[in-house]
Amino acid sequence: MIVFETIAWKNFLSTGDQWTDIQLDDAGATLIVGSNGAGKSTMLDALCFALFNKPFRKISKSQLVNSINEKGTKVQVTFSIGRDEYRVFRAIKPNLFELYKNNKLVDQDAATKDTQKYLEQSILKLNFKSFTQVVILGSSTFVPFMQLNAPVRREVIEDLLDIKIFSQMNTILKDRYKIAYQQSKDCSNLLSIAEERLKSQEKLIKSLREVNSVRRQEKEDKVVQNKALIESIEQDQSQRKDELSVLDKQLIDTESHQYILSDLKSKTADLKSEMKRVSKEMKFLKSHDTCPTCTQTISTEFKEGKIESLTTSGVDYAKKLKKEQKAIEDVVSILDEANMLSMKAHELRTEISTFDRDLIRLDSENLSIEKELSNLVAAPKIEKEEHVLKTLVDDFEDTKIDCGKVAQKIDEYHTVRSLLQDSGIKSRIIKKYVPIFNQLINKYLHSMDFFVNFTLDEEFNEEIKSRFRDDFCYASFSEGEKQKIDLALLFTWREVARMKNSAATNLLILDEVFDSSLDADSTNALLSILGTLGNNTNIFVISHKGDILIEKFHRTLRFEKINDFSKLVDDL
Repeated sequence: MIVFETIAWKNFLSTGDQWTDIQLDDAGATLIVGSNGAGKSTMLDALCFALFNKPFRKISKSQLVNSINEKGTKVQVTFSIGRDEYRVFRAIKPNLFELYKNNKLVDQDAATKDTQKYLEQSILKLNFKSFTQVVILGSSTFVPFMQLNAPVRREVIEDLLDIKIFSQMNTILKDRYKIAYQQSKDCSNLLSIAEERLKSQEKLIKSLREVNSVRRQEKEDKVVQNKALIESIEQDQSQRKDELSVLDKQLIDTESHQYILSDLKSKTADLKSEMKRVSKEMKFLKSHDTCPTCTQTISTEFKEGKIESLTTSGVDYAKKLKKEQKAIEDVVSILDEANMLSMKAHELRTEISTFDRDLIRLDSENLSIEKELSNLVAAPKIEKEEHVLKTLVDDFEDTKIDCGKVAQKIDEYHTVRSLLQDSGIKSRIIKKYVPIFNQLINKYLHSMDFFVNFTLDEEFNEEIKSRFRDDFCYASFSEGEKQKIDLALLFTWREVARMKNSAATNLLILDEVFDSSLDADSTNALLSILGTLGNNTNIFVISHKGDILIEKFHRTLRFEKINDFSKLVDDL
C-alpha cells in the first residue's frame, strides 16, 4: 500500500516563495475551502506534477511557474511503501528531478525519462491515468473512467489488478522474438551457405573423379571443332571483306547528286509557275473583251496576237519542263542505286562484325578449355578434398542443431506470446474480477439511492438497465447521475486496489464533488460512504460549501489570496 505522508510546494502557480506544507496522513477527513482562485486545487496539480511530471489540470509546464517570481518552482512529495520511505523532488527554473529511497538518491546515471519510468512502473505501479482514477475525482479537467476509450480503460484495470507486468513481459518478449527471428533469418542464410559449400565441394570431388581420358578427349574434340569453325568463319569473313571492298569503289558521292536534284526540283517548280501564269492570261483574254482596269475595249487583233505569243511560250515551257523531269528521274535513279549499294555495304560490315565476335568467343572458349586440360594433367588430390568435405559436413550439422534450437525458441515464444496477449492470462484474470467489479459498483450505486443494474463486460463496455429492464448508457444520464456512477467506480477501484494491495493508497481527493450535481440526499449518502472507508484512508475534499460541510470533517484547510499570492491561512 502506498501511504502518502506530506506534500510541499513553493513558487508553484499562484503560491509565492514560502513553502506550503500539508500533512497527508494525520487526519481521516480534511476539508479544503477558499474562494475562487485562492489555490484550493493547487495540491492536485502539485501532487501530479511531482509524481508524473505533468499537472492534474490542462496547464503547460511553463505556466506552473509563479508569474510574479518567475523562477524557483519546487514541489516535494513523501510517501512510504511497506518499510521503504520515498521522497520525490521536482523543480522548474532550474529544472530538477530527484528520487530518494530511504534518504539515498536513486541512481541518476540513466536518463531522466528512465528514472520516471522506474518511479511509475517499479515503485508506484501506476501511471498518470490510473493514479487519477484511483485517487482523484472531480474537477472540470478530470476524465472519468466511463469517458476513457477502451484501451485506456483496460490500462487502468491492468494497473489495479497488478497484471500490467504481463504487458511488460510481452513487450520484452517481443524484443526477444525480434532477436530470435533475426537469428532465424541468419540461420537460414548460414544453412544455405553451408549447404552451398557442401554442394560445391562434392561437385569438386566429383569433377576430380571424372578426370579421365574420355573427358579429356571430349575437351580436345571440342577444341578441334572450334578451330574448324574458326577457319570457316575466317573464310566467310574474308569473302565479305572482298565484297565490301568492291562495293566501296562503286559508292558515289550522293551529296552532290542531292544538290543537283534540289536544283532540278527548283527549276521544275519555276516552269510550272510560268505555265500556270500563261494559262491564266490566256483564259483571261479569251473571256474578256474589255480591260477591267481602264475599261477600254480590247481589240481582236491584240487578243489574237497576245494569245499566239502566250501559246508559243506555253509550248516552250512544256518542253523545258519535260526535259527537267527526265533529268530528275535520272538523278533519283542514281541515288536509289547508291542507297542500295550503301545498305548492302552496311549489311556486309554487320556480318564482318558478327564474325569478329564469334572468333573472339571461340578463341576465348578454346583458351578456357586448354586451361582446363592443363589442370587435368595433374593427379587429383581427392583425399585432401574429402577431408575438407568432412569438415564442411560437420559444420553443416552443427549449424542445423543451432538453428533447430532457435526454431524451438521461436515456437516457445509463440506459445508464451499467446498467453501474454490481451486474450491470454490477463483476460482470464479480468474475467474472474469482472463479477466483483459489478457487485461493488452496484453496491455503491444503491447506497446513493441510484437503483440501476450497472454491468461492465470483459471489454469494459457498460450495460445499464433500470428496474423495468430499460436499457441505458452512461451518456444518457444527467450530470448528477453520471457523478454517482463516477463515484461508484472510484470507490470500486479503490476497493479492488485494497484487495489486491497493488495500487492501494491512503489518499483520496474529491475536487468540488459536493458543489456540482449532487442533491442533499446524495450528499449525505456520499458522506456516509466516506465514513465507511476506514482509518487507513485520508480523504481530502475541495469545496466551496465550507459553511455547510465543515462539521462533517476532522480538519479544515483554508486558502486565501493575499497580495496576489495563494496562502494556507488556517489549518484547523
